Amino acid sequence: MAIKTRFTEEFGFDHPIVQGGMQWVGYAEMVAPVANAGALGFLTALTQPTPEDLAREIARTKEMTDKPFGVNLTILPAIKPPPYAEYRQAIIEGGIGIVETAGYKPQEHVDDFRKHGIKVIHKCTAVRHALSAERMGVDAISIDGFECAGHPGEDDIPGLILIPAAASKVKIPMIASGGFGDARGLVAALALGADGINMGTRFCVTQEAPIHENFKRQMVENDERATKLIFRTLHNTARVMKNEVSSEVVEIEAQGGAKFEDIQHLVAGVRGRKAMEEGDPDGGIWSAGQVQGLIDDIPTVKELIDRIVVEAEEIIGARLDRMVV
Repeated sequence: MAIKTRFTEEFGFDHPIVQGGMQWVGYAEMVAPVANAGALGFLTALTQPTPEDLAREIARTKEMTDKPFGVNLTILPAIKPPPYAEYRQAIIEGGIGIVETAGYKPQEHVDDFRKHGIKVIHKCTAVRHALSAERMGVDAISIDGFECAGHPGEDDIPGLILIPAAASKVKIPMIASGGFGDARGLVAALALGADGINMGTRFCVTQEAPIHENFKRQMVENDERATKLIFRTLHNTARVMKNEVSSEVVEIEAQGGAKFEDIQHLVAGVRGRKAMEEGDPDGGIWSAGQVQGLIDDIPTVKELIDRIVVEAEEIIGARLDRMVV
């Protein structure tokens, strides 16, 4: 069984479900099972220390699946940026057919990817950004609502408004992101005008996700209130799991006049990664969405995807059909 949309038809996948790029999570162990289950998974380019490491990770993923998968390349402004062009070349030479871009001024990368026949999905947090990306020539949009983990933008527009607002103006296929974790979300996204869903936090809570079990169990125990918005006063809002560290960051920002240097020791990536490796949910910052409130088990990736598709078909074919008289 399958649910066909413009996304599945144009991108060549069985199910309109995407596992987007996630820092420290988008490894072969995560992506290959997603691909094998008929959905679209993304390696995270900048999780790999060098472009050469990314090339090896692409090859390692291909050893684990014969299905297509993609790579996420997030472009961030920095005083000393990573060698983006070299990461891009590793993606092209690796034979990747789909790339998820995000972040700052990706035009150069979009042009080069498309010149090599690679489809590009660009992540956006606002309708105006989606329209800009469409003009840029991308093949699809991933629109992030305020519920999402990571950076939801500064407009604070939840998916129930953002998705149909974007769908009414964007002409290319669009994936809904932020707050999705089950069949009800998939059906709702399709009804709102999207062509599929992107899930991050939900895929983190699967057996294959390369995350310490303590974090997975914590996200199962958490409800929809268990997130914090940090960097609000710095105008770079990020939604992370509620814990001792994120609560302290919010408290410092609430005092007013906080600079990044005042919280840098709390939010350092090295600290967050160490906490994840050691299984300490209170040891650092960890991206997680409000969808935690909908997560109550730790299935395999295939079990999760199959369940979403089967239950979505039941909702569409049974429950909704009965409402039409």
